[in-house]
Amino acid sequence: MSRSALRKLREHRDSLLSCNLCPQMVGPVVSGLAVVSRVMLVGQAPGPKEGQFGKPFAWTAGRTMFGWFASIGLEEEAFRRSVYMAAVCRCFPGKNPKGGDRVPDASEIANCSGWLQREMELLKPELVIPVGKLAISQFVDCSRLIDVIGQKMHVPYAGHHFDMIALPHPSGASTWHRVEPGKSLLQKALRLIGRHPALSR
Repeated sequence: MSRSALRKLREHRDSLLSCNLCPQMVGPVVSGLAVVSRVMLVGQAPGPKEGQFGKPFAWTAGRTMFGWFASIGLEEEAFRRSVYMAAVCRCFPGKNPKGGDRVPDASEIANCSGWLQREMELLKPELVIPVGKLAISQFVDCSRLIDVIGQKMHVPYAGHHFDMIALPHPSGASTWHRVEPGKSLLQKALRLIGRHPALSR
């Protein structure tokens, strides 16, 4: 690990944690560890519980997702120490009056995109794992999960090219990953992740 790369990533994270660009978002900013990694996971946005734990995917969706990774030999703590965990938006968007969490609006996504672009520049990942439709759609068209999940795609973003293996969102409100064909496509995606050379270096 380059000391210079780690220093730059820590400085980036310190700046990220002090961001207050989006007045409707509910702080605090949630970030993974400053891990210099060839692998990046990109979530959608923190839920209402992640802020108090100070880390992404710290509640029920996280338990489901880390259960998926454990099935291919990637235990949660080892994953958090070896994979850089980013997101489309880094603060909780708040509740939707009609139920569930509010979807970040276009201006909030644009405000946060600079952080993700900078992370791509710093890390130049070989593998990116977007989780959920909002995250996947930052990289490729995602009108239908069935067309994206279970594939390894080579995609460009912020002037950098990498392999992308997408996952569905592990929300308890979603049944996509629990019924066919989503169930089989999820398993195929996990096998592709487990075999990717970026995870074995």
